[in-house]
Amino acid sequence: MMPSRPVKPASCAARPARRALLPMLVASLMAGQVQAADLLTITRDALENNAELAAARSETNSVEAGRDVERGDLLPQVNASGQVAHNEQFESQSSKFSVGSTPSDDSYNSASLTLEASQALYDAVNSAELEQAERQIDQQTYQLAATEQQVLIDVASAYFDILRAHEILEARRAQERAIGRQLEQAREQFDVGLIAVTEVEEAQASYDQSRADRISAESDLQVAFEALERLTGKRYDSIESLEEAMPVTPPEPAKRGAWVDLAMENSPLVLAQQAGVEVSRSAVDVSKAQRLPVVEAFANYQYADSDNDTLKGEDSSAQVGVGVSVPLYTGGRTSAGIRQSTYALESSQYNFEAQRRDTVQQVRSLFTQVSNDVSTVEARAQAIVSNRSALEATRAGYEVGTRNIVDVLNAEQSLYDAIANHADARYDYVINLLTLRQQSGTLDVDAIEEVNGWLTESESVTFTLPEEGRYDQVLDIGAPPQPDA
Repeated sequence: MMPSRPVKPASCAARPARRALLPMLVASLMAGQVQAADLLTITRDALENNAELAAARSETNSVEAGRDVERGDLLPQVNASGQVAHNEQFESQSSKFSVGSTPSDDSYNSASLTLEASQALYDAVNSAELEQAERQIDQQTYQLAATEQQVLIDVASAYFDILRAHEILEARRAQERAIGRQLEQAREQFDVGLIAVTEVEEAQASYDQSRADRISAESDLQVAFEALERLTGKRYDSIESLEEAMPVTPPEPAKRGAWVDLAMENSPLVLAQQAGVEVSRSAVDVSKAQRLPVVEAFANYQYADSDNDTLKGEDSSAQVGVGVSVPLYTGGRTSAGIRQSTYALESSQYNFEAQRRDTVQQVRSLFTQVSNDVSTVEARAQAIVSNRSALEATRAGYEVGTRNIVDVLNAEQSLYDAIANHADARYDYVINLLTLRQQSGTLDVDAIEEVNGWLTESESVTFTLPEEGRYDQVLDIGAPPQPDA
């Protein structure tokens, strides 16, 4: 038999449990911190909370309800009406020929009830209006899809505009620091008589310009965050950034005509205009149906009761039959309505053709832009390398006196412009690629999810601006600094 272990006091046994709870508490606090939002999460927020999209969905529900309204006119119609009255007769006429007649009551009660039912047997107008309502649902469905795709591209554009603004801001901050160091160096050299005051003024002017560029970039970042909040109704403190090694490849399919064919088949804007033509054609049918007869079956029942002495008792009757009404002349209203709806049909056909041409042009232009963006991103990346080498060479020439400070400042400006241009090229590629899919009607959540895979959690963009003055100070100069890429 194994010896029993001594029982520890309760207080001693609780200490290890408290130690074990400490890491769990820290972990829970870390988990409770707000994590950077990615594009897919923000897109889903927009699909749930976007005001324009919610309005489009409500409009679609309204149009669908309109179909039930039109269908109701073709279904049985039943009406009931009733009346209860107290009658007072203050004066009455009597005939000289009515000798010995009994005068009627001056005060009596009466009641009546009427039931009516009808069923359309042939009603071309209501049938055409029901068909028109069906076509309006088709059109509104495509318009809702177009609104959804517009929300997707708006969210993606706003998201990547934030990242674009952040990268440009980082470039402008690095530029301000580098030119600030150059300004400090120029001041030191002027103090010992190595350079003229004009070079210090040139450096000061470049520094002031770089500071203005940095302030403008900070404003752009703030505006970009606000634009994203408007689309989703939520505020995001940080978002995930785009990987440097994201794929930059030509659009697939690789032929422009294939994208045009996709757009003609799938673009909700084109399909909505095409459905609009059918709505207008249905309106012409409604106008022409105004000339046709209406045939309906009807039945009614009437009941009346009164306590008048002369009319005392109940009275009831019933009727069943078929009625026909034929419009013979409406003052020219029907003919004018036909002309009006015919012109509206012609207008909708032109609108459809205009939308088709616009979509074809947009798809072709975007395909060309995306194809060119692939080469532009590569060229912009190479421009950074070239400008960095040029800056180093210019600095070396400045050290030996073959270059002046203006050359160095210009080289600094060119390098950071190249960095900002590279950021522009990368985000232009992503946004143009998504816009191409939108115009071709193939932009959906799956496409957003694919692009979301290009983001990285390791780096996030946080909406925190430095306090004024942090980048205004002139930094100390040691060895010639490497440019911040």
